[in-house]
Amino acid sequence: MKKFTVCYTLDNDIITEKMIKELDAKKEDIEQEVVEKMDRNKYFIVKNDQGNYLINTNLVRYVRIMDEKILVK
Repeated sequence: MKKFTVCYTLDNDIITEKMIKELDAKKEDIEQEVVEKMDRNKYFIVKNDQGNYLINTNLVRYVRIMDEKILVK
């Protein structure tokens, strides 16, 4: 499994999210998934250590996939 950190830059905040995907997943796959999620929905939920956030897609200015770590059992 791989763990990705996705950073959403909003008008007035920065919110990060951890995503765990299969070992063969790439940053491009995660980027495509995020873009599709934002295209389909006006709002989406991000879960992280600080809690759950309801994000309005109109407020998202930048999305960055920051880290990629391979998780070992």
